[in-house]
Amino acid sequence: MTPQFELDTLKIRIAAPGLAALDLRVRVQRALRQLILDGVLAPGVRLPATRTLAQSLGVSRDTVEMAYAQLRLDGYLRRQAGSGSFVSPTIGASLLGKPATTLPSLSAQPVALSARGAQILASGGVADQQSVKAFATGLPETRAFPLDVWERLRRQAAGEHHAGMLLHGDPQGAEPLRQAIADYVNLERGARATADQVLVLSSTRQALYLCAQVLADAHGPILMEDPGYFGARKAFEMAQLQIVPVPVDAHGLSIDHLRADRSGASTIYVTPSHQYPTGATLALERRLALTAWAAERQGWIIEDDYDSQFHYAGLPTACVQGLDTQQRTIYLGTFAKSLYPGLRIGYMVLPPALVKPMTYARSILDGHTPQLDQLTLARFIADGHFAAHVRAMRKVYAVRRDAMAQAVQRHLPHVVTAQLPPGGLQMPCLLHEGRDELDTLRLAAQAGIVLPGLSRLYATPPERGGWLLGFAALTPHEIDSGIVRLARALG
Repeated sequence: MTPQFELDTLKIRIAAPGLAALDLRVRVQRALRQLILDGVLAPGVRLPATRTLAQSLGVSRDTVEMAYAQLRLDGYLRRQAGSGSFVSPTIGASLLGKPATTLPSLSAQPVALSARGAQILASGGVADQQSVKAFATGLPETRAFPLDVWERLRRQAAGEHHAGMLLHGDPQGAEPLRQAIADYVNLERGARATADQVLVLSSTRQALYLCAQVLADAHGPILMEDPGYFGARKAFEMAQLQIVPVPVDAHGLSIDHLRADRSGASTIYVTPSHQYPTGATLALERRLALTAWAAERQGWIIEDDYDSQFHYAGLPTACVQGLDTQQRTIYLGTFAKSLYPGLRIGYMVLPPALVKPMTYARSILDGHTPQLDQLTLARFIADGHFAAHVRAMRKVYAVRRDAMAQAVQRHLPHVVTAQLPPGGLQMPCLLHEGRDELDTLRLAAQAGIVLPGLSRLYATPPERGGWLLGFAALTPHEIDSGIVRLARALG
């Protein structure tokens, strides 16, 4: 490494901003390693003595010695007493002597994926909204969340449990949180649950993935409402299940179509309290018929109760799980809608027979949910803060739902008709004849508006397209101004 060019290059690389946070010896080692990988220092080249290089770089000899020693341990150098240090001749010409620009880009090469991986890639995944924009769905109001209370409870939980919460937790979930969840769903949702039946998870989608893996075989059928939740469909597709759609009408899932199913499916996914996206509530007689179907098939009902707390016309209907005397219902809940999405805590209330297999499956998937978050949430629920927050938000969202309906009627009467939902965080709107859904989505996007389309939620294209407008995260003023912008964009 005698040419001045190589020494200057080494000095430049050592001073690179990307290495500034590292110890000097590590910076020297990394810079030399990169020169070797780039082919600037070819196999067999003799490096300067440590004293010589240290003087040239203006560093201590120990710094260079430690860099050389690490490069030797990593296989980049060979050192011989009395002879010096040499770039290893076994590095391989395939890594050396070629400018990086001549190597084919990985993105330009065909990627070898499994059939499942290719299917996931083609599906495009699920994109969660990471900022509040009109009119993204599924986002609650987070500006009103009592962070001061939450942080106080978090400090209390940390002080009480100390180092124990820094270890691995129970895959089923922290017992205080499981008990708090069981007490809540029994009181507020008419469930019949014990803490031993609760499995704490990171999200509803994780719950759906576990159900798909544990309850159905690959390429087997699973029943799902049509239209239905996009995230559920993606979870089932990722597990390589064959989704069999069951129509929904004004009263929820069609029991006649369910009974007529001949696919052999023994599991069905439903949103009975507030059907996604129509907003329909499954009538009591249909709920009872659904539990009878599961008992006859010896199958399972996956009941997603994702935003049942937010019902604006009287009390919400009790959950199916509480009506199911045969214990064939898996109840799914989440705190992403009732508290805030970043919390990443959901849960399942399981039939006793499924507790062990689901917990084992979860232990393989990601182990457990962070314990401090669980213990903080348990206190938040037990102390009454959760119920108080839900009551306050229910009033706020009712006002915003009405503001959305009024804004659509005022500014877009020639484009869509709003369907006033009895609950939930979003409002379905049906386009008038002659309006194309994709065209409206394109124009809205050009104006910076998130306009979730309805058609993607259907197994077969609906007769009329439309939108699903989220309103919970926006003030009445923000809703009105957003609809005005949308009206201008659509013309």
